Amino acid sequence: MSSKDNIFHQPMDNPAPFVFDEAVAQVFPDMIKRSVPGYSNVIAGTGLIAGDYVQPGTNCYDLGCSVGASTFAMLQYIKTDDFHLLAVDNSPHMVKLCQQNISGNNHAGNVEVTCADIQDVGISNASVVVLNFTLQFIPLEKRADLLTRIFQGMNEGGVLVLSEKLAFDSLAEQQRQTALHESFKRAQGYSDLEISQKRAALENVLIPESLATHLQRLTDIGFRDAQLWFRSINFASMMTWK
Repeated sequence: MSSKDNIFHQPMDNPAPFVFDEAVAQVFPDMIKRSVPGYSNVIAGTGLIAGDYVQPGTNCYDLGCSVGASTFAMLQYIKTDDFHLLAVDNSPHMVKLCQQNISGNNHAGNVEVTCADIQDVGISNASVVVLNFTLQFIPLEKRADLLTRIFQGMNEGGVLVLSEKLAFDSLAEQQRQTALHESFKRAQGYSDLEISQKRAALENVLIPESLATHLQRLTDIGFRDAQLWFRSINFASMMTWK
C-alpha cells in the first residue's frame, strides 16, 4: 500500500527537476490518482482494450510501467494464456514495486518486468502496446522515432494506447484548462504551495503537446484510425491500430 504524497508539502527555495526516485515511487499511486483527472478510468479502459485486441502467441508492452497499474489491468482482462507481457521502466524503484504489485496475479508468469530506457527496448510481434503518461517525458525530437519503432514492431491489427497530458493551441483554452486542473488538485487535498512547487519541478521535464499534434504524428507514421477514446480536463487517452 502506498503512502500519501507529501513530497512538495514543505517550502523549497528552488525545487529540483522532477525525477522518479524512491521517494516518488513510494507515493506514486496516491500522487497520480490525485494529480491526473480520470486516471482510474484510463487504467480500467487500458485493460479492456488489451483484452479486446491481444492476439494469442504475441507480445504486449507496457512502456513506462511505473508501479504496474496498467500492467495489472491488462492481466485482469486478457483471456488467453498464450501471451508475453514486457513491462518496462527506467526507474529501479518503480520496477521493484511493479514486480511486487503483480506477483499475486494468475498471469504473473507471463510478465517480464525490466529496468531499461524504453527508447532502447526492441518491439516485436506486438499486438498491444501501452504508453500511459510516458511519451510526455521523452524529448520532443525523439518521440516520432520511438513511435515509429513501435509501429514497425507491431502486428497487423495491433493496438497502441497512448495517454498524455494535453497542451492547447489557444492561450485562453490553455489558461482555462490549467485553472480547472489546479482546482481538481485542490479538491484532492493539495495545497497551492504543493501545486506551485510541483509545477516548477516538472517544467522542462514533462512537455505536453496538443491532441491534434499527437493524432497527426500517429497518422504520419502509418497508424490508422487514430482517435480519442477518453478525456478529462487536460488529460486524454488515444488508441490507434496498425
